[in-house]
Amino acid sequence: MDDKTVMSRINDLVTEEHQLRTQVQSGQISSDDERQRLRDLEESLDQCWDLLRRRRAARAAGADPDAVNAEPISEVEGYLQ
Repeated sequence: MDDKTVMSRINDLVTEEHQLRTQVQSGQISSDDERQRLRDLEESLDQCWDLLRRRRAARAAGADPDAVNAEPISEVEGYLQ
């Protein structure tokens, strides 16, 4: 996945997040459904941002950014801040 594709995925996830918030406000989905899906979206967003940062770091270090793969969500969510 190249940087443009990662950014497109991030934009899609953010759009879905906004749609969820609109759906819960209009009563189309329950707040429980919204919370679960938002949690999934946030994890996917974290994974995408992590991949983008690591691709940029590889490029800055003179390495091939295309050799960088997405880490599993369980690993990304376990990073210490």
